[in-house]
Amino acid sequence: MEQFLLDSHAHLDDSQFDTDRGLVIERARAVGMKYLLAISGGSGPDGLASAVPIAEQVEWIYASVGIHPHEARHATEAHFSRLPEAAKHPKVIALGEIGLDYHYDHSPRDVQQTVFIRQLEIARALKLPILIHNREAWDDLGRIVEAHWKPAGIGGILHCFSGGLEEARRFIEWGFLVSFAGTLTFKKALDLRMTAREVDLSSLLVETDCPYLAPVPFRGKRNEPAYVGNTLHVLAEVRGMDDQEMGAHVIRNFERLFRFAP
Repeated sequence: MEQFLLDSHAHLDDSQFDTDRGLVIERARAVGMKYLLAISGGSGPDGLASAVPIAEQVEWIYASVGIHPHEARHATEAHFSRLPEAAKHPKVIALGEIGLDYHYDHSPRDVQQTVFIRQLEIARALKLPILIHNREAWDDLGRIVEAHWKPAGIGGILHCFSGGLEEARRFIEWGFLVSFAGTLTFKKALDLRMTAREVDLSSLLVETDCPYLAPVPFRGKRNEPAYVGNTLHVLAEVRGMDDQEMGAHVIRNFERLFRFAP
């Protein structure tokens, strides 16, 4: 099968995949998955490299390392010392997901900001793109990224994008790609689809954020990488393109950010 799909953000280390992870990976490849970026750190700072063993086993799967803002309160100097070494693994291509979450506030906001900045410094030293998690924190996120990341000129991904065109274009100017998850397919996501229609084609990505945010028609079920085609289809539809054409653009964007040879 032609490989025209990618999943730029998948939590394959999640315990929901413990019983069938191998089959989930097989299903993704069977529907045309070319690249998958597996995200570490969902279980907290101790698991900051939890996706690396998965990436080691599959040629077309890559990994990120990082400390999620939900778990920022648990980060210690030992974790910050371990992170650069973990990031040097040959299958690690990004640092994340990192950022700010003012919706749940599982960690104090000042602690989230401190941990975010520390990880930006590490990513900058290693010249690694970053994967940003953001919920209801655009002002502080923009301030921190502009001061501590924009000058690096490395860029990254706004994962599971939920903002508007203004936010998208601001971060695109700073070298970021905008990644849409299954929320793009939800019936009421009219504003999000409008943003997806207007964002520059060279700045688009898709993801599952699995096992969360399954797209229509799987909404409410466990999400998995094989479902990313449903999100890509809606993205292609709002852009007036066919799925394969849209997939080719998304793959080129991914390859450019991570400096892969096409």
